[in-house]
Amino acid sequence: MSGQHPIEALMKTAMESIREMVDVNTIVGDAVQAPDGTVIIPISKVSFGFAAGGGEYSYTVNDGRVEKTQDDEDENCESGGDYPFAGGSGAGVSISPIAFMVVGNGHIKLLPVNINSTIDKVLDLIPEFMCRLESICKKKIAVKKEADPE
Repeated sequence: MSGQHPIEALMKTAMESIREMVDVNTIVGDAVQAPDGTVIIPISKVSFGFAAGGGEYSYTVNDGRVEKTQDDEDENCESGGDYPFAGGSGAGVSISPIAFMVVGNGHIKLLPVNINSTIDKVLDLIPEFMCRLESICKKKIAVKKEADPE
């Protein structure tokens, strides 16, 4: 057999198809600008898989019937005998939106699609909480300084 084995061509075709479907723009989508100037960027989770397989078969035709030949496989492989090839390949891709990045008014927020993600919500609120805590502390310090002018 000369050149490329048929299974290699099947695998190459499947991988090229996956490469065409999945790129960076699939994971981090195109930015969309809202009327107020806020930019929204979709972020997705991409999962994919593929499988390929096949085999070479030897057969003879007797009286219109196809019968399997009982040749020794090792002898045929060494002699380079060509057998008909049967094979196939398949691929699957799953794209799920997981979040939206919102950029605007000097802030960046990551809004998860899954509402039940409590931990993500808490992590998003920490910077806001810290700013409020800082302003409360500054107000208390200012009140103490006014009460004790020294």
